[in-house]
Amino acid sequence: MIYSVMLEGAKSMGAGAATIASAGAAIGIGNVFSSSIHSVARNPSLAKQLFGYAILSFALTKLSHCVCVCVCVCVCVCVIYIYIYIYKTKYPNELKTLKFP
Repeated sequence: MIYSVMLEGAKSMGAGAATIASAGAAIGIGNVFSSSIHSVARNPSLAKQLFGYAILSFALTKLSHCVCVCVCVCVCVCVIYIYIYIYKTKYPNELKTLKFP
């Protein structure tokens, strides 16, 4: 059935988008702490203040990652529900036989 293939595609697109968001967050967090280490090496007397900035930057980067993953999951779920609605309106008697893995 074409609709089960579309559902699998929607799940794969959501998983791929979430993976890209996770990779971007990992790169961002690495940049935050790398810059923090370089800054402390240049001026050790500001280590305490720079650590606070690094933790704040880490939290904001992680927040953007969580938002991206939530959006990916919401889009994936919405696409699945749209396909189920289309299938239900087009083939109302066959919805009972539709198997979701």
